Amino acid sequence: MALHCSRACRQYLLHLAQDNVEFRLPEIKALLSLRAKRFCPAEDFNEKSPFWLLKSVSEEDVRSVMTRTVCAKSVFELWGSGRTHIELQSSLEGYPTEDMAPFLQQGSTYKLNVYTFNKTLEFKDRIKKIDAMEYLPFQGKVNLKNPDHIFCLLEDYGTDPNNIPEEPFYVYFGRWIADGQRELIRSHSVKKRHFIGNTSMDAGLSFIMANHARVRDHDLVFDPFVGTGSLLVACSHFGAYVCGTDIDYNTIHGIGKASRTNQKWRGPDENIRANLRQYGLERFYLDVLVSDASKTIWREGMLFNAIVTDPPYGIRESTRRTGSQKEIIKPPDDFCGDSHVPVSMEYHLSDIFRDLLNFAARYLVMGGRLVYWLPIYRPEYREEMIPMHPCLSLISNSEQTLSSHTSRRLITMEKTREMEDSDELLLLQDSRFSPYRGHNAFREKYFCGITKRGLNTDGKDEGKTQMKEDN
Repeated sequence: MALHCSRACRQYLLHLAQDNVEFRLPEIKALLSLRAKRFCPAEDFNEKSPFWLLKSVSEEDVRSVMTRTVCAKSVFELWGSGRTHIELQSSLEGYPTEDMAPFLQQGSTYKLNVYTFNKTLEFKDRIKKIDAMEYLPFQGKVNLKNPDHIFCLLEDYGTDPNNIPEEPFYVYFGRWIADGQRELIRSHSVKKRHFIGNTSMDAGLSFIMANHARVRDHDLVFDPFVGTGSLLVACSHFGAYVCGTDIDYNTIHGIGKASRTNQKWRGPDENIRANLRQYGLERFYLDVLVSDASKTIWREGMLFNAIVTDPPYGIRESTRRTGSQKEIIKPPDDFCGDSHVPVSMEYHLSDIFRDLLNFAARYLVMGGRLVYWLPIYRPEYREEMIPMHPCLSLISNSEQTLSSHTSRRLITMEKTREMEDSDELLLLQDSRFSPYRGHNAFREKYFCGITKRGLNTDGKDEGKTQMKEDN
């Protein structure tokens, strides 16, 4: 498989992390779209593979992606590939010499690494593979500590750890360009977070959501179920100004019982602002308010670039809204400040998602994105369960399995037109936009299907602890 490439048709090899596999493609697509680029995979594209070939992009494009992605480990300018090392050599010999020359010339230094997926090689075997590539016209000197250029031989031994072949299924060779942002998963780990709650979002997933939302410098991002602000931290990391609301007074004000094992009460400076301050992001913090998501507090004309949120599922955190159990006789104007105290009422999941989509349709800028989690009882799942709206287009729908019978799906939608008066009637009459009432029984279905193996956490947190600190 020879690669006869010019600058215009150069290909790039992405080496991907093997966790949260379904989130990788939407993330790369979203980040490329920030540069007005489409994701153009090679013809033999395999979504489950740790290696993806990108075409019709520039080195500047892939460098831009790597400054944000937490799903990709590294990217290489691909010089050659094949099913065997003989095919690889033939491919490399067909690569344009003028494209290789700037990185192989005298006076430069280089290092050559060997990476194997799903197989561990002994050091002597790695050296043999490096020595076997002596046909490459390297002119510079080897420098293992601080080379000018790094090259990598990558071997793919498949994905079955119980059936590892003697020889790789495929081999690649290329020039290293950049690493991704996997370090953010460790540096922003919830374990090290100043202020946490029972449902604080995993750091890796928070950054994935921000990337799916295409959050960028100077954006205004809103989380209507803000909790302890994990999503605000991730969005502000990419330069967005952030704000949020939550119905839980104690969480918003950082008071009450602590969520840490060896701590009874929250400290005086445990709050969302302190979380952003911890990472040097306080300048992007606007405010958080105690508010009911079912009753908007925003003026018409207030627009957000992105809405990124994790609604409550009714497992650890209850689904609540404000209301009244009594029939209101007096008009609202007759209520004085202290005469009416709203009570907490159940907020059905189907209503949460209906209100969330309606809010996004009204308060997102054109082209702005809504990213949220949807809990699913897997035996009943079908695509028609995904809430839809006439003003929003579905961009991606990625599953994270929580247990044998439950999962949650990360839904990304984009605003494609403004809300009109006729849409109110359309939402009532068109069955495509009718909320799926089966979501309301998610709590009962979750607990009915629990086994001893699944008792480690609730349906919302189980997925949040699944991302490994490093993969």
